[in-house]
Formats: sequence, C-alpha cells, structure tokens
Amino acid sequence: MNHTVAHTRLPGSKLPQAQGLYDPAFEHDSCGVGFVVDIHGRKNHKMLRLGLQCLTNLDHRGATGAEANTGDGAGILIQLPDRFFRSVCDFKLPATGTYLAGMAFLPRAADAADAMVLDIEKIVQSEGLQVLGWRDVPTETAALGSFAADAMPTMRQVFVSAAGDCDELSGLELERRGFVLRKRIEHETDPSTYFPSLSGRTFVYKGMLTVDQLAVVFPDLVDERMETAMALVHSRFSTNTFPSWPLAHPYRFVAHNGEINTVMGNRNWMRAREGMLESDVFGDSLERALPVMTPNASDTNSFDEACLGTAPPCWARTSARDVDDGSRSMGEPRHHPRVETRLLRIPRVADGTMGRAGCHCVHGRDGHRRGTRSQRPAPVALLGHR
Repeated sequence: MNHTVAHTRLPGSKLPQAQGLYDPAFEHDSCGVGFVVDIHGRKNHKMLRLGLQCLTNLDHRGATGAEANTGDGAGILIQLPDRFFRSVCDFKLPATGTYLAGMAFLPRAADAADAMVLDIEKIVQSEGLQVLGWRDVPTETAALGSFAADAMPTMRQVFVSAAGDCDELSGLELERRGFVLRKRIEHETDPSTYFPSLSGRTFVYKGMLTVDQLAVVFPDLVDERMETAMALVHSRFSTNTFPSWPLAHPYRFVAHNGEINTVMGNRNWMRAREGMLESDVFGDSLERALPVMTPNASDTNSFDEACLGTAPPCWARTSARDVDDGSRSMGEPRHHPRVETRLLRIPRVADGTMGRAGCHCVHGRDGHRRGTRSQRPAPVALLGHR
C-alpha cells in the first residue's frame, strides 16, 4: 500500500511542491542559525563578511514587531579581534590571550552608566584583576525602529587583565576568572549589568535588530582590521519571551533555534544542586559565581549558562558520549517540541548539532569535516574541566 501523503497547496500559498530533499511538510517557524569557519584557522576579514552574508540570508528566519525596523534579534560571535582592538583602543593591551574583552550593556542614562562603571571596577579589583580601559562602542541608530531605539542600552567595551602584582593569566584559567567576575557583576550591580561576552577568546555583537541592521548599527563589523577564523550568527524568531537587547543570540557558547518546554524544571534542578557544586579548578571562587541561572531569562540563555559547567562535546576518535550527554551531567533531559538545531562555540572549534534524529557535524581547525551518528563524540575541556 502506498502511504505517500499528497500535499495540497492552499489558496494563497507560495510554498513549492515537494521535490528532491525538500518537503513542505517539514516547514517550521523558528530562528535561523549558521556559522562559517576557515578550516585552517586563518583569521581574516573575509570570514567576517561571509558570516554577515550568512546572517543576511537568514532574514526569512527572523521576525519583527509592528515596526518593520524593530527586529526580534540578530547577532554574531567571532574570535577576539585582537588586531582591531590594538588599533582602536587609546590604552595599551598586554599580550594576546592574557586579557579579557567584554561588551557591557549599561543603563541608558549617561550618569547611571558612569556610576555603573565605577561599581564594576570595584568588583574587578576585588577579584585580583585590573581594568585596562573602557571603549565607547560606535553605533549608528538612525535605521532602528522607535521600540528598539528606546530600549537600547549604553554599550561600552571593557578590557581586563591580571593585576600588576599578580602572575599573568591566560587560557582556561583566565576564562574561569572572567566567568566568576561576570557572574558577580550580574549579581551585585543594580540594575544588573549584562555582558553578551567577557572572554579572552571570543567577542559578541548583538541586539534587538534585524539581520541587515547588525553591521549598520555596529560599524566595527565592517572595519577591515576586524578579523576572525569563524563566525556564529543568529536571526531570532522570539516565541516564548518578548524581544530585548540581551536576549538576542548568540550567547557566549550557543545559538539555538528551538524551544525548551521543560525549562522551568531544568532551572529548578540546576538551582537545587548548586549547594553540592564543587570544583578543584574553580576552588572557593565558584561560590561567588552562584547562582548560575539568571532569573527571567530565556530558555536558551539558561541553556548557555548551564554549558559553562560542562562542555558540549565535539567529535574525537575516542568514543565517550554524545552531545546531549555532555549536559546531562549538570541537568536533566530537555524536551523540544520539534527538531531543533544548536550551534555551539567551544575553544578553537565550531560545533553544530541537530536534535532528535539529526546527525552531528563538526568543523575543526585541522581541515577535516567530521562526525556521523556512528562516530560518537568525546568531551572537550571547558571552564568546569581541566
């Protein structure tokens, strides 16, 4: 018996007929995600342009409000643009890999933003670190809708390193110190300061934008000195939270196009086990970073925060566990109402996963395209691992 379902085109529908690998039965409304990678790890501005073009091509996956020029969100995550920062900062930066760079969303009022900067610098100092300097982020807001413009925070970039009388920090130790610092700032400032990124490895530009507004609002992105070997992009279709500047993607580790229906339970279990959390690499500083989860954030924001404790793994020749196993050690299974895609940034690697029946594909720096369902990935060290 032939069980093939005939797809009837409804009046006014512009969906094409099923052909080849395309079937209109699999059409869903969800965010758009993508990444581009130079498989040899070569940083250049071309990769950034390709990332922005990839984002523009995802326009059909994003959404807007009543104003066509107020988007649900768009953003890009790139490798830390060290050469660019050295060119535009009016203060000296230490060696590559020994400083943190962060994008800070501060209060809109100038006096409130200045006061917040002073509060942040006090927390930085209490963590045994020092602020090297601040940079005002150039922005062009003429193209923004009034709703997005009215909600736009003051944006400044901060640069942090080990204090002058301390040993130089780099690598994962620097990332861990930055994680604790960021969580303390989020917890101890009022209103809370949001950092799209604070890392010695990556940097994020994002906001309540449409895909074509990102490079316009942030002219940094079209500067030829801005270089990267990878770009992770996201066009947001907000389904369970109102759009806002902080809730645009990518986050620090992940861009996501699905929904997590079990998010409340996942958050509660994460909070419940915080009293038992311990780490030989974080030591006593882990306590200062709690709670891990940010209240009233989106499901993806919570998933991203959970990723800081356990690595979303990538493919390796030693069999260990699949992608979801990496987060099960810190959280319960998450239910997604439809096939979902997660693109994750892990140190020096871009990793793409598809939920449910999807396969895993990873692009690494050594030039190999790797990963099938029969080749199970192994864990990779992140902040909570050696």
